[in-house]
Amino acid sequence: MAAVRQPRPGITPAQARRESAKARRQRTGEILERLRREYPDSHTALAHHNPYELLVATILSAQCTDKRVNEVTPALFARFPTPRELAGATLAELEELVRTTGFYRNKARSLLGLGQALMTEHGGKVPATMEQLRRLPGVGRKTANVVLGNGFGINEGVVVDTHVQRLSRRLGLTAETDPEKIERDLMPLVPQSDWARWSNLLIAHGRQICQARRPRCASCVVAALCPSAEALGRSAEV
Repeated sequence: MAAVRQPRPGITPAQARRESAKARRQRTGEILERLRREYPDSHTALAHHNPYELLVATILSAQCTDKRVNEVTPALFARFPTPRELAGATLAELEELVRTTGFYRNKARSLLGLGQALMTEHGGKVPATMEQLRRLPGVGRKTANVVLGNGFGINEGVVVDTHVQRLSRRLGLTAETDPEKIERDLMPLVPQSDWARWSNLLIAHGRQICQARRPRCASCVVAALCPSAEALGRSAEV
């Protein structure tokens, strides 16, 4: 990580509200480049070796930390290394294996249904389209975006998790709170080829610098481009 930086005078909240669509795209582009330089190796934190493992891990990550999921999946994938084995699982065994990820009964049912659907409808392979993914048990748009972007290198949309939601609002790129509406606001601002990268960069920055309770604005490489930086920096010092 780079040395600590002092926030410079930058865009104000009023200016962010008034900026044109072109100016907002330009500002977003600069944010993207600064974060790309700061986190050159950004990627999803969910440990996986293939789209199947990523899909299962992402389903388990709902209301659960990636760290916890990564603690659970080694045993899960050792027991069910492919959709074929997963389709033949019992709910009781799945529940026990994923118990510590929270909402384990619902997640176990989703995983069992997922394995069966992959076998009966897709020949044991994870499909690579948004429409097909979203028809699978336990898969919503966010999960499908994670798998497409990080598992297949397909930029179909922008993953909006809690970090992306928080940072997008702080950066003045959206005023929405619904993830799909936030995604619609972000997609015109970021080049499609960078949609998956953008989410991974914001997640990395949200974990390390722009945290929910005590954002480290003095260390932020995009503070001058953030209309919230001055107020957030003051509140973090209280």
